Order: sequence, then structure tokens, then C-alpha cells
Amino acid sequence: MSTRIVEVRKGILKKNDELAAALRGRFGAAGVYTVNLVSSPGTGKTAFLERTLSTLRERGLRTAALVGDLETDNDAQRLARSGVPVRQINTHGRCHLEAEMIGTHLEGWTLDGLDYLFIENVGNLVCPASYDLGEQLRVVLMSVTEGEDKPRKYPGIFNSADLAVITKYDLAGPCDFDLAAASANIHAVRPGVAILTTSAKTGEGMDAWLDALAGLRARGA
Repeated sequence: MSTRIVEVRKGILKKNDELAAALRGRFGAAGVYTVNLVSSPGTGKTAFLERTLSTLRERGLRTAALVGDLETDNDAQRLARSGVPVRQINTHGRCHLEAEMIGTHLEGWTLDGLDYLFIENVGNLVCPASYDLGEQLRVVLMSVTEGEDKPRKYPGIFNSADLAVITKYDLAGPCDFDLAAASANIHAVRPGVAILTTSAKTGEGMDAWLDALAGLRARGA
């Protein structure tokens, strides 16, 4: 029975990887830079993305977002306040997004009319690590309220990330958050990855995040 389960899982991941590769080709041909945001629930991912979308729009950049949740379209409604196109993906129990879901929800969108496409993944630090969505950049977020040892507890998602962002940094003092310890834990599982500190509430670090994003897009990284 366990052998059969492993075979089925390998088949699912193989199909997903093939669809993700096709999506990556579409994104590249259209010139849209696609960013997959992953985190646990309560990290402030939606607030972070809302501020990102609003600022990019103000700067004249064309952006859109896909939002993953098990149920409801609450986050999509919230992100729509930024004035950019947003679509909700409800997974109905699945703890992650898959490449097929992304492709289905892109129907009707003209990709070459976008500079950035953001994917807000389902709040989970386990399953999303295994599923490529065709993104050019995977960003893992962790908040100061989660503790410094999160990367060691969930090494898979941090190891698969291209950039790490620490959120809610305005609460670092009250939470006795140790940035040096958190950074050491991140680098223990993902050596050399860049780490940014941000606060969507105060705006701290958001310009540095957007500058880093622009630089990565320019390099095609």
C-alpha cells in the first residue's frame, strides 16, 4: 500500500512539474515576472501583498494577483482595494496551490499586459514546498510573532525559497524578536539567501523589498 501511495504522489508531482514548466514558458514569453508568496497562516501575507500591489500601481507598473485559500474570497476582496486585477482560487480542502489551478485561473487575462503577477499561496509551510507554480521567484515570509526557530521547524519551504522576508517588524521589540538568531536559522537551511525586514503597517522596509524585486526582475532571476 505504501509503495502505491509513493507512486501516485510521484505521478502527481511529475504532472505538476510539467504544467509548471509550460506556465514558466508562457510567463517568460509574455514578459511578466511571477512571484509566489508562501508562509504560515497569520504572517501578514495579505497585508504585505496589498501594500506591494498598491505601491507598484502608483509607480505605474501593471500588476495582478491570484489568491489561494481553502474557502471564501475575503482576501481577494481586500486585495482588490489596491485597484489591480485580482482573482480568488478556492482549493476546497487542499493545503496548497497547484500549477493546474494557476493555468485555469489565468483564462481571459492578457499576460503581456502585465509586469508582475503575484500568487498568494495557501497559508501552509509544508505542502507548498513541493509544488512548482511556474514562478520565477519564490518568497517565504515569516513574522516576528512566530519565533526565530520557524526555519528549522519547516526547513523544506525555506530551503526552496529565493528570498526570505520577515514581516510585522514593527512588533519586533514587544515580541523580543532576535533578528540575528532568526537570520542564522534561515541561513542554516538556506545558506546565503537574502533576508529583508518589513512592516506593511508602517511601511518600514517596503521600499527595500520593492527595490530588490525590481533588481531580480531586471536580472531575470
